[in-house]
Amino acid sequence: MSVIDWLTDPANWTGADGIPSQMGYHLLYTGIALVIAAAIAVPLGILVGYTAKGERLVAGSANALRALPTLGLLILLFLLISPVVPGQLVYVIPTIVVLVLLAVPPILTGTYTGIQSADPDAVGAARGMGYAKLQILWHVQLPCALPLLLSGIRSSTLQVVSTATVAAYLGLQGLGRYIIDGRAQADFFQMAGGAILVAALAFALEIAFTLLGTLIVSPGLRRTSRRRRTAAPTTVTGAIPRPA
Repeated sequence: MSVIDWLTDPANWTGADGIPSQMGYHLLYTGIALVIAAAIAVPLGILVGYTAKGERLVAGSANALRALPTLGLLILLFLLISPVVPGQLVYVIPTIVVLVLLAVPPILTGTYTGIQSADPDAVGAARGMGYAKLQILWHVQLPCALPLLLSGIRSSTLQVVSTATVAAYLGLQGLGRYIIDGRAQADFFQMAGGAILVAALAFALEIAFTLLGTLIVSPGLRRTSRRRRTAAPTTVTGAIPRPA
């Protein structure tokens, strides 16, 4: 038997423990974590970028979150809440919390960096046309921040997808089951197959974000963001809409 045999075995593609089902669980954990992370990081990033206050504190906190040991934090949270949380939630909550903490920093950084790096000429032009501060934020700074915001979400997605395998350590479903169960059974083909599936899922999501970027980001912003890796675009194409 080989990894190819395991991946092409019809028995592994059917039933409650089949690959489609486990991939669905994996995407569910990923989606929940990303929605919660975006709900936290995007408003906070907009606030920091708009007010230019608290950037050092936020950046330091984001770096601290990146340094947290994922598996150790998962076990610690499980031990802390297990006496008070009943049923499956005792396994789900630590998993989602760990994934959210992993997903927040890239989205947060991409949001406030994109807003702060908006083209000053475009901001000045909007101000000269009578835009209020919130209108400049909505019509100029946020569109300019979109490439970096999407980049942050994409980075978070790839990190969460690759890390969501830790759910299997607490007995939850997902692609991590093949890695954990394969290790327990000394079935290295199953372990390799699970790893390949996680990598393939991450690659598919990377392609999806690339296509999404071509659809919702203007060509001018895409060209500029490619020229500058760590800063927002320096040019804005198209006319600025007049304030309502």
